[in-house]
Amino acid sequence: MSMAQGPWGGKSDGPDGNDGKGQGGDGGPRNPWTQPSRPTGQKGPSAIDELLRRGRESFGQGGGGGGGFGGLPPRANGKALWPAAVALLVILWLVMTSFHRVGPQERGVVTFLGKYSRTLSPGISLTMPAPFETVSTVDVEEIRTIDVGSTNAESENLVLTGDQNIIDLAYSVRWNIRNPELYLFQLSDPDAAVREVAESAMRSVLASVSLDDALGAGRTAIEQQVEQRMQEILDGYRSGIRIQGVAIKQADPPSAVNDAFKAVSAAQQTAQTYLNEARAAAQQVTAKAQGEAASFDKVYEQYRLSPDVTRRRMYYETMEGVLSNVDKTIVEGGNVTPYLPLPEIKRRAQATAAAPGGTTVTGGQ
Repeated sequence: MSMAQGPWGGKSDGPDGNDGKGQGGDGGPRNPWTQPSRPTGQKGPSAIDELLRRGRESFGQGGGGGGGFGGLPPRANGKALWPAAVALLVILWLVMTSFHRVGPQERGVVTFLGKYSRTLSPGISLTMPAPFETVSTVDVEEIRTIDVGSTNAESENLVLTGDQNIIDLAYSVRWNIRNPELYLFQLSDPDAAVREVAESAMRSVLASVSLDDALGAGRTAIEQQVEQRMQEILDGYRSGIRIQGVAIKQADPPSAVNDAFKAVSAAQQTAQTYLNEARAAAQQVTAKAQGEAASFDKVYEQYRLSPDVTRRRMYYETMEGVLSNVDKTIVEGGNVTPYLPLPEIKRRAQATAAAPGGTTVTGGQ
C-alpha cells in the first residue's frame, strides 16, 4: 500500500524499489535540493565545489570547453592567454601616456594630479603615465587675431571721442602666447579677456583725442597707445599673452549723419585748398620782395663807393627802360628837318600782317 506523496515526491515504494528520494518510478517531480543518486559508497561534490569548478573554467584554469579569459583560446601547453593580453595592454598604456612629442612651435605643460609641474621644451619627453601626469601642448608661435567691430553697415561699434563726437570704429588685435602655463591656468577664457581689454583700452585712448585725429590724422599714434595700454593691463592680469599689434580698419561717422559729415568734410577741404593757395601766393610775393631788396642793397653798396658814376648809370638805365617802347621824334636845334615816321609805318605793317587774310609788305629805302 502506498503512502500519500508530498510535492517533491512521497516516501513510497515504487515498482522499481525507489523510496521517493530519487527519480521515482511513479513519474513525480524530483527534489531540486538533492543530488542525483549515485552508487553506494561514492560521494559526489558539494554545491560549493561545483561553483568553484565553474569559476575556474570561466577563467581558463580548468578543463572542459570553457575557454580562456574573455573567450581567449588556451595556449598549446594548456595555459590561458589572458595574462599576456593584460601585459600587452599595460605596456601600451605606459607607452601612449608616458612619451610625448612636442613640436618646434609648441610647449608642453605638465600637470601632476591636476597641479602644474613643469613645461616641456620641443622634442621627445618622458613623463609619468596618466592619470598621474598629463601633458597639454600649446602653440606659442601662432599669431591669433581678434576683430572688434565690423565694416558691415548693419553693425556699428560706436565710440565717443574727446571732443564729444561719435565714430563707428572697427579694428583688429594680433596676439600670441608668451607664457603657456600662465595662459592655461591664470585666465578662464583668454580670448574673451583679450577682446574686453581691447575694447576698454580703445575707448580710453579715443576719449582723449579729437575727431579729426581719430578719422585719419592720428591713427598711428592711437594704435600705438592702445597696444601699450593693452599690454600693461594683461601683464597686470598675469595672462601670459603678448600683444603684437593693433590695426584700425575703419573709422567713420555714424550712418545716420554720414552724408552731412561728408558735406562738411568737403567744405573743410575746399577751405584748406584756398588757404594753401593764398599761402603759396604770399610766399611768392615775399620771395620777390626779398630779391628786390637784396638787389637794392647791392646797388647801394656801389653807390657809396662812387656816387656820381652810380647816379649816372642809374639814370641811363632808367631812361633806357622808359624810352625803349616810346615813339621818339628828334629835332635838332637851328634847322627843322622833315622826317619819315618809320616807327609808325612799321607798326601799321605789323598790324596788317597779323590781321586775317592780311599780306606783309616789305619795303626798303
